[in-house]
Amino acid sequence: QCMLEKVGNWNFDIFLFDRLTNGNSLVSLTFHLFNLHGLIEHFQLDTMKLRRFLVMVQEDYHSQNPYHNAVHAADVTQAMHCYLKEPKLSKSLTPWDVLLSLIAAATHDLDHPGVNQPFLIKTNHYLATLYKNTSVLENHHWRSAVGLLRESGLFAHMSLENRQLMESQIGDLILATDISQQNEYLSMFRSHLDRGDLCLENANHRHFILQMALKCADICNPCRTWELSKQWSEKVTEEFFHQGNCTLLFVSLGDIEKKYHLGVSPLCDRQTETIANIQIGFMTYLVEPLFGEWARFSNTRLSQTMLGHLGLNKASWKGVQREQSGSGDDVDPAFEEMDSDILPQEPRLS
Repeated sequence: QCMLEKVGNWNFDIFLFDRLTNGNSLVSLTFHLFNLHGLIEHFQLDTMKLRRFLVMVQEDYHSQNPYHNAVHAADVTQAMHCYLKEPKLSKSLTPWDVLLSLIAAATHDLDHPGVNQPFLIKTNHYLATLYKNTSVLENHHWRSAVGLLRESGLFAHMSLENRQLMESQIGDLILATDISQQNEYLSMFRSHLDRGDLCLENANHRHFILQMALKCADICNPCRTWELSKQWSEKVTEEFFHQGNCTLLFVSLGDIEKKYHLGVSPLCDRQTETIANIQIGFMTYLVEPLFGEWARFSNTRLSQTMLGHLGLNKASWKGVQREQSGSGDDVDPAFEEMDSDILPQEPRLS
C-alpha cells in the first residue's frame, strides 16, 4: 500500500512491487489504478468481476517468459498511468479514454508465446495462418483480451454497441504496438506536430495520442533508471536467446532455428549478439525517435527525465560495448532497416 501511494512516480520499482505482492503486481496495480481514476464508480463496475478479470489476465501471461510476462504488463500499465497524468492529457481525456488505455496496457502482450513474429511465420504456426502473417502477436493479444472481457462479464451491464466499440478501440491501441509499424505511426505523429493541428477535443486525435502513449509505455524501459533499465535489458535478451514457445521451454530460440535450418532471427543468435549491441541499436533506431517526438508533444519534466535516463543508459551501454570490443561505434545492423522481416517483432522493452 505504501508503494501504491507512489504509483505515479517514474522511478517506481515494479520488480520490488511484484515481490511485495507475491507475484500479483498486475492485479494489484491495475485494480488500484481503476479505483484511483474513479473508473469503478463512474462505470458502476462490480469489484468482484473486476478482480476476477484482472486475475484471468495475469494468469494468461506466461511466467516462464523472462520478459513478456505479467510484470512487464504491470510496468507498461504503470507507465501509461504516468502519461495519462501529463497536463495535456489529464485535462482532455474522458473516463472512457482512461478505461480503454488501462485495459489495453494491461493486456497488450496477453498470452505472449515468448517468440517473435518471424519465428511464428517461418514455422507455419497456426497464429500466423489465422492472422495472415500480419501483426500476428498483436492480433492474438487483442483477441485474447476480448475473450477475457466477455468471459468475465465485467461490462455486461453496458449496451452491446458500447461493448463492441470498447473491443474495437482496445484493438486499435494494442495493434499500434506492432513494432513493424513504427515508421507509419511515427511519421503521422511527426506530421501532426509539424502542422500543429492536434486537437485533443477531437476524439480521433485523442485516440491517436493514446496509441502513441501506449507505444511509448511499451518500449519505455531504456527511459527508466539504469538499475531498472538494465534488469529489463537482461530479461529481454535472455528471452531472445533462451525462450522457445510454450512447447519448447528452456530451449534457445536461435538454436531451434539452427536445428530446423530456419535461419536465425536477428538478435537471437547467442554466438554473435551482445546485450550492449542490442540495446544501443534499439535505443538509436526505435526509442530515441519516438521519445523525441513525444517530448515535442508533451514538453514536461517527465519527458525530460525520460530523455535524460535514455541518454545516460545509452552511454552506459556504450561503455560496456567498448570494454567488450574495444570499439564504441558498433550498432546492431538488425535495427538499421525498418522492415518487418528484419526487425524483431517483440523486443519492445516492450
